Amino acid sequence: MKVKKIAIIGGGNLGTAIARGLLSQELFKPSEIYITRRRTKLLSEFAQQGVLVSNDNIEAAKDANIIMLGVKPYQLDDILNEIAPVLSADTIMVSLATGVSSEQIQKACQHSLSIFRAMPNTAVEIGESMTCISSLNASQEQEEDILKLFTSMGQAIIIPEELMAASTVLAACGIAYAMRFIRAATQGGIEIGFGSKLALQIAAQTVKGAADLLIQKETHPEDEIDKVTTPRGVTISGLNEMEHQGFSSSLIKGLLTSFNKIENGK
Repeated sequence: MKVKKIAIIGGGNLGTAIARGLLSQELFKPSEIYITRRRTKLLSEFAQQGVLVSNDNIEAAKDANIIMLGVKPYQLDDILNEIAPVLSADTIMVSLATGVSSEQIQKACQHSLSIFRAMPNTAVEIGESMTCISSLNASQEQEEDILKLFTSMGQAIIIPEELMAASTVLAACGIAYAMRFIRAATQGGIEIGFGSKLALQIAAQTVKGAADLLIQKETHPEDEIDKVTTPRGVTISGLNEMEHQGFSSSLIKGLLTSFNKIENGK
């Protein structure tokens, strides 16, 4: 599929992260990307690069091959009703909104379109996102095109739509959980003698190394943990104390709380 125009409606944190990812990977020319936001001055960095910036959603959606909806779930119906008159049968709609089904999006579009739901995380801007994607009424070629687009900005997989809420928690919310671990490890590093900058550098690289180790070797975390725990050693003592304090259970409970928030809408 030859994309001549991609519109990102909603240039907030996630929308702009995707825009940066598209630009850094040189997937599109700046003039092929259109971003909207009510306060366009917040998109000045993109305007300076030649990206089309506006607060006109209709103009952005007009003739766009791909439209990415980076707005809040409660804003989705109004946005889709607004742009519906300029959509065509060939328009590919990619919703980044949490908890809104493809059927709801299809109904609001007032057209029979190819609908995708995608949930990247903010690491998309540096090409390291984990993006889960589902589709409705999409051809295999369209699925491959959207998968290729997000794979260029990290890893991406197609999943059943019923798993989108779970993927949102594990991947999109998950990056914040990982950041909180790094922050806590940094604070601990300061307590044992490091300056804050050095503690953060050590903690962040350690987490990155742990993740890369699992990804590249395709091993289970416990297999790698076993390699650094010895009888009466310092590592197992620290791990056991963390578990006594509820480390794993609190993380799991946090994941379930976020998941229930999506499922129950509360």
